[in-house]
Amino acid sequence: MMSRHVAALLPCRKRLHLQHGPINLVIGADDRSSSGQSRTEAFSAAEHRFATVLHELVAELDELRQGTDGRPNGFRSPVARRMFDATSPFAHDVFVTPMAAVAGAVADEILSAMIDATDLQRAYVNNGGDIAIYLGSPRTTYRAAIAALDCSTIGSVELSGSGKTYGLATSGKGGRSLSLGIADSVTVLASSAATADAAATLVANSVNLAGGHPAIERRPAAEIDPDSDLGERDVVTSCGQLCRHDIELALSQGEAHACEYLTKGLVTGAALFLQGQSRIVNMGLALT
Repeated sequence: MMSRHVAALLPCRKRLHLQHGPINLVIGADDRSSSGQSRTEAFSAAEHRFATVLHELVAELDELRQGTDGRPNGFRSPVARRMFDATSPFAHDVFVTPMAAVAGAVADEILSAMIDATDLQRAYVNNGGDIAIYLGSPRTTYRAAIAALDCSTIGSVELSGSGKTYGLATSGKGGRSLSLGIADSVTVLASSAATADAAATLVANSVNLAGGHPAIERRPAAEIDPDSDLGERDVVTSCGQLCRHDIELALSQGEAHACEYLTKGLVTGAALFLQGQSRIVNMGLALT
């Protein structure tokens, strides 16, 4: 029997932690007034919606691990439908499953429940670094730091807007999921966290070097995680120090994919990092 979710206010009393199985959310919400009532209502809506999310995903997990391309969106769960819709625009060119957008889609779903429940000045749902953001007034901003593999800050991005939602997601060989590429990290900005999540995964996959490069070790995904949606596809398990030419070549391939997604209107920016080098695509990013 699946355990019940856990909910707790953090010590600041302005953030909520929700956890259920592998899903860990940190949620923030700001009132338009000083009463705190809207925050309370938003947190209540977030917890209520979160209560069944994992159960919904588990019920359709086998289908969610199958490729997106060539089939209709017949999922029952709203989160699963978000996952499918986010990956569908990318699926014609590369193999991708709805699972590439799972973290972002969960964040989007919880943020949507909060926005529908009450009037907020600002809100965010951070699902392990994949963040759904809502800015409710013209002077409201959200600043996010981008961390390196050693947890040091390598950049930051500041968002602003009125009545706008954003998604910010990071993928790469240092992330929680398996990667086909060698990027230390790829951070993508889009209109939703689910789309940003899918795009970050695919751009990170494309930061790569073909063939049996001696510095790169790979293994079939199924050998590492039998439940992986990547099956027998080779994922990167380690990458040694590369020469500058190889770093530039790998980053150029990832940059080309990011630019393609930008041209198609799927993303609004991307930042790619590999062994001390970076490429920035249409993103107001302050590098440290």
